[in-house]
Amino acid sequence: MTTVTAPPTPRERVAQLAADHLAPLQRGYLADQSREVAALARLRRGAGREAGQLPDLWSLIDTGPLHAPPEGARPLDESDLVRAEDALHVALTLWALHQQSRPTGMHQPDRTDRRRGLGTAVRRMMQPGEIDEPLRKRLVRAGSAPDLATLAQRLRDIVVLLRREDIPLDYALLAGQLYTWQRPGGADIVRREWGRSFHAWHDKRASEQPSADGPASTGGPTPIDNEATRTTDTDKDAS
Repeated sequence: MTTVTAPPTPRERVAQLAADHLAPLQRGYLADQSREVAALARLRRGAGREAGQLPDLWSLIDTGPLHAPPEGARPLDESDLVRAEDALHVALTLWALHQQSRPTGMHQPDRTDRRRGLGTAVRRMMQPGEIDEPLRKRLVRAGSAPDLATLAQRLRDIVVLLRREDIPLDYALLAGQLYTWQRPGGADIVRREWGRSFHAWHDKRASEQPSADGPASTGGPTPIDNEATRTTDTDKDAS
């Protein structure tokens, strides 16, 4: 029997392209290769800024593969291409900020046995068994950002903290999420993913010491998702 493989979705294509950029850049930077060190410095200047503001980065972030869809995949329309380009810009520039002067790779792939999503990264900055409300609210505020520019700036603030604590992140996963975040209804999807990621790290520890209340439900909106939804109504002018 022949197995038919579904073509990659636009989000998967964005995530894969981000990974294809990140791997050689990070490897070269950690090996102190001058070209990659210079590239990281250029990318870092774009962290928290819109893609169109820095034409200098166009040669570093090659979005050409997005214009040639894999067999069976639909071509991306103009709006999808803009979303993909912006997602790649935000993810790669934030990685460059995160990686600066760090001796190990700050981009690490998310796996079932080693979670590297944004929610998990924020949770890892907290003391075991405790919820740091200011940190949690940073994640909530990121999820409730009214536009990509505001989201990029709020993620930049989180990345600065992650860099200080040497906590890595899956920037390819983040690039895909940023693409989805810009699509209609996508912000809700991404907020839920960040909320699940946040609580997955907590649940992993909790599973080692079962509570009398039994396992927490994994279905439906997470507390982070619920609060982000409420915050959207009152926090739209925050920056």
